[in-house]
Amino acid sequence: MAKTAAATVVAGEREVRVSSPDRVIYEATERTPAVTKLMVAEYFASVDDGLMRALRDRPTALERWTSGVRPGMKLATGPQDRDADAFYQKRVPKGAPDYLESVGITFPSGRTAEEICPTEIAVPVWCAHMGTLTFHPWPVRRADVDRPDELRIDLDPQPGTTFGDAARVAGVARELLEELGITGFAKTSGNRGVHVFVRIRPDWEFTDVRHAAIGFGRELERRDGQVTTAWWKEERGERIFVDFNQNCRDRTIASAYSLRPIPGAPVSTPVTWSELAELSDPAGFTLFSVPDRVADGDPWGGIDDVAHDLEPLLDLWRDQGEVELNFPPDYPKMPGEPPRVQPSKKVAAHWDEQGNRVEGT
Repeated sequence: MAKTAAATVVAGEREVRVSSPDRVIYEATERTPAVTKLMVAEYFASVDDGLMRALRDRPTALERWTSGVRPGMKLATGPQDRDADAFYQKRVPKGAPDYLESVGITFPSGRTAEEICPTEIAVPVWCAHMGTLTFHPWPVRRADVDRPDELRIDLDPQPGTTFGDAARVAGVARELLEELGITGFAKTSGNRGVHVFVRIRPDWEFTDVRHAAIGFGRELERRDGQVTTAWWKEERGERIFVDFNQNCRDRTIASAYSLRPIPGAPVSTPVTWSELAELSDPAGFTLFSVPDRVADGDPWGGIDDVAHDLEPLLDLWRDQGEVELNFPPDYPKMPGEPPRVQPSKKVAAHWDEQGNRVEGT
């Protein structure tokens, strides 16, 4: 069988070559037809303004599903997943076009890398040619990659809860932000969760922004019994988890207008607060429906109008006693961090007051 010729997609002022354009990336479902690689590239080109508002000048990791999305396929999350079907690309791929720009970033381990830094829509379209479905931008701009300009509130439904629960909690989060004089912008995660983003002045470090997220999450937890900041899953119960660690260095959230590797080609979609309050099923936001929404205007069109002061959120954390919570497991042990052991397995005598394992226990 003859190989299908490459196609060309117009992306801004460039024409981007897309190989294997007929390759099926998403199989047909009861609600949506099949999606080809070319359709993915054309989708990214069609949501130009919204997607670039999320990615422009940000170091961005790529979630690449080069063989498409099929039941049982696995995304690699570490060296142990060598046989996975998809993977994160955290360095500029070989063969990148000369218009693709990059920026140097430092991982928590101290290692460094040159990561893609999108500056025009042709870059995400070329990434689609490379099998990318989801973009994972850092909450920083390349002008200062160590000081975030974005706070990210990830509302993650736990087993026994629904998208509707997350949407309701997002409304409570909005009220708290407004009390503090802060404007938040909501989007669907593309699955069951809700994300609330806040633009901030790039005057603080990652640890400060993480502490602000902890302070906000714990205050939300105090106000609403269906919210938890418990890091250990065994303690969360049927509640909405505020994942404060999404504000750590090298922790990223799927960008607005990214596709998600789930049947039906769902999109992480910006919504107005009134839309979110009435939304029961985010699965209707797909590669097929979202371009028409963007044509009518982007709900996040004004997200860059104001950069907020982080101090009101840091004051929450300070007033709570500057409580430190667990960092992600791949991080080095951090000062003041609680023991990295499940509460049900913790033996108090084995840990000192700083959360370090006592030698010989």
